[in-house]
Amino acid sequence: MKYITALSLSLFAACSMQAQEIIEEKEEKTATIDSVKPFKEVKVDGVAAVVGEYIVLDSDVDKTILQLKASGNDISQFTNCELFGRLLEDKLYAHHAIQDSIVVSDAEIRSYVNQQVERFRVNFKTEDEMLKFYKKDNIKALTDEMFEINKANKLASEMQRKIVDEIEVTPEEVRQYFSEIPDNEKPTFGTELKVAQIVIEPKVTPEAEQEVIDRLNEFKKDVEENGASFSAKALFNSADTGSKRTGGRLPTMNRAKPQMVKEFREATFSLQEGEISEPFKTEFGWHIVYLEKIRGQEYDARHILLIPEISDEAKAEAKEKLEGIRQNIIDGDITFAEAAKEASDEIKTKYEGGLIRNPETQDFTFPLAKMPTEIYTEIENLETNEVSKVVADFTRTGNVKYKIYTVSDRIDEHKADFSRDFLKIKELALNEKRLNAIAKWQKEKIEDTYIKIGGEYKNCEFTNNWLKK
Repeated sequence: MKYITALSLSLFAACSMQAQEIIEEKEEKTATIDSVKPFKEVKVDGVAAVVGEYIVLDSDVDKTILQLKASGNDISQFTNCELFGRLLEDKLYAHHAIQDSIVVSDAEIRSYVNQQVERFRVNFKTEDEMLKFYKKDNIKALTDEMFEINKANKLASEMQRKIVDEIEVTPEEVRQYFSEIPDNEKPTFGTELKVAQIVIEPKVTPEAEQEVIDRLNEFKKDVEENGASFSAKALFNSADTGSKRTGGRLPTMNRAKPQMVKEFREATFSLQEGEISEPFKTEFGWHIVYLEKIRGQEYDARHILLIPEISDEAKAEAKEKLEGIRQNIIDGDITFAEAAKEASDEIKTKYEGGLIRNPETQDFTFPLAKMPTEIYTEIENLETNEVSKVVADFTRTGNVKYKIYTVSDRIDEHKADFSRDFLKIKELALNEKRLNAIAKWQKEKIEDTYIKIGGEYKNCEFTNNWLKK
């Protein structure tokens, strides 16, 4: 069966059900009231399948199709039977996650659901319009259903992770995997580039930094001494567009699962409930944090972010500095890598000679077809070791920064070579081993799990033995 990643996002209901319940074989059910009174036939959403403690409703495939379409996926390549089969897989994972005592954080899921609802709100003029679209009577009904959906998805995800988490491949397994691929079927790897950059950021003056520190101290004092609302302060003043709409509320933080930058974690975890931190600096700007609640390892907090203003003079000075560095490289006075180590303001690349790391593979090679658009547009016409013109970019806080790029190495399209492409081949071998482990797990668990398929889906031809023939 085709693996459909987007299905994990689908908005279908995950309800619990006892294993001994029987599925009605009717395609439609009707609800009636007292026979002496007028009544209208109503189609009731039937149960299409039971997998352990979970059910799949007749409407779940339709909901999945709508969600896939809304996410921009082409569903024409999938049949209803394939979509239904993936729903069964999700329920199988979630059921056995419970059997294996895998625990997920309800608080973390509720925090995520709250963020989802806030994202939903943006697309509607009113709350009533949103509830009508999702066919719910009130916000609680919507969030309760979304909680169950997200919890089941999280359980399924954790179960999948557990199955493959410790799987590794040895160099010999990689060699054997590659040797068993016929020569005419060996993969072709497209053109790949290594790209380096030098980044210069305009400097913030001490006066500008002190100004935002003073403002944050004023907010802190007003809340602590005058009872002002921290949420209101965040709503009207915070530069964090992601949290300001919710009064600076952040996703639940967990000591065991670092999510925020180090400085933010240290400031938050040092507070007691109800305390507000002193102003502190991160790569995003200056913050104060208000700790609302501690639940074991979990912390609920709000924050206000202020970003110091950068003067036009500082911007012009930064750009001029980078123009000079570029000219020195072109003149041969210094190499690009040496200049990056000496002058670049981006810590994560400067000590690598400016080389940009591919976040997917963690090496320095980018397939040309997967090059980030903002980089590709600047390097597409560069020869190897040629230096781009100075370009303006923006930091995550919205401030301008200036960059130059170079293509430090180019590998043209080629047939897979074991020595040159070992890491890519290793990844292919590892993926195959993981898929085999998942297939084996599914086969075994389907055999010893209560599964009942009803209605039209009994006629599907599944890859997995859901019908236990």
